[in-house]
Amino acid sequence: MLKDKDRIFTNLYGLQEWDIHGAEARGDWDNTKALIEMGSDKIIEIIKDSGLRGRGGAGFPTGLKWSFMPKESDGRPHYLVVNADEGEPGTCKDRDIMRNDPHKLLEGCLLAGFAMGAHVAYIYIRGEFINEARRLESAIISAQKNGYLGKNACGSGWDFNIYVHRGAGAYICGEETALIESLEGKKGQPRLKPPFPANMGLWGCPTTVNNVESIAVVPTILRRGSSWFSGLGRPKNSGTKVFCISGHVNSPCNVEEEMGIPLKELIERHAGGVRGGWDNLKAIIPGGSSVPMIPKSICDTVLMDFDSLSSVKSGLGTAAVIVMDKSTDLISSIARLSKFYMHESCGQCTPCREGTGWMWRVMKRLEKGDADLEEIDTLLDVASQVEGHTICAHGDASAWPIQGLIRHFRSEVEERIINFKKQDIESINNPKRAA
Repeated sequence: MLKDKDRIFTNLYGLQEWDIHGAEARGDWDNTKALIEMGSDKIIEIIKDSGLRGRGGAGFPTGLKWSFMPKESDGRPHYLVVNADEGEPGTCKDRDIMRNDPHKLLEGCLLAGFAMGAHVAYIYIRGEFINEARRLESAIISAQKNGYLGKNACGSGWDFNIYVHRGAGAYICGEETALIESLEGKKGQPRLKPPFPANMGLWGCPTTVNNVESIAVVPTILRRGSSWFSGLGRPKNSGTKVFCISGHVNSPCNVEEEMGIPLKELIERHAGGVRGGWDNLKAIIPGGSSVPMIPKSICDTVLMDFDSLSSVKSGLGTAAVIVMDKSTDLISSIARLSKFYMHESCGQCTPCREGTGWMWRVMKRLEKGDADLEEIDTLLDVASQVEGHTICAHGDASAWPIQGLIRHFRSEVEERIINFKKQDIESINNPKRAA
């Protein structure tokens, strides 16, 4: 269990003031100039040594990503873009960070921007997050008035400005290159890579896109040291993580915990346990709607980190834990997610554009049972053809929930089909009874 002294987000629940005075009382903006004076190479080295991996879903090493930015400017400006387009169903961690601890994000932007040679950061925020966007804008103004942002930020000699850009609520703009396209005023569609954003990003300039949580933890890591952060969690899965726990639990919540905490302990300690008790658990989606669900037998012992969940053919993703008890119609749940991914496809890639709609239509029939047993394997085959054959990971996200359902609960799908056929036969043999 994470000790209070090791918590980074000390105002996650908004129990204290969110403004600059509350932030300063919690240690934000404390001699930030000294952190900048360590130099960009040292800052990147500390983030690398800390083992911080991206908190937006992919889990790519953050320090390594920063190191891809050109060391010297070729005349083009460098940009930092913060992905606050939190659209993954079940995920609401970044929203709480921006609403209750915005200055942690702003200070992180300054330090990350300096490390990568950027004088400007854009926070691309989901359009529905009205109050969060207003708080960020207010926090930016107060930071500028206090000399923390703008010209000669924190007295460091480094000029740095942050701008909030409101998106239109498209899920696909959570993909970094689609986000960049949208930020440029174009349709939010992913780009082919290479070139990668570090070489050719926003307006053709070197750009790094990071998740809100990834940037917000940076000041604390630099103050407390890489060994402190890497000492939490497990090897290659270090540090703390904000978990979003929802669904059939007694107390849904966001909670910051140590990476690698057992899933069962996470739910029972912080979310009041599964509704009806742990034995009433049926399945859990452990990392947001795009990762495959896992049954209770795996949930009993699995650890909440990137590698542990990958080893059971699921993923940590955004660490949005969606709990489903035995009352859940899993086929209906996955059919609903299939509809979401069909709706949110940008339509650029044929496998995704055509495949997501086809998979949803089959899932709707499976939900009713109006299908043949052979179609289960056909659906699985199509899902595998969509997975890995698109420009971005949206195709994977649409396929994985279906794969998880069939991998662990195929018998339920088969039973639904068999029962439907029995009812169909009975209605033919006994038309008055069916009526």
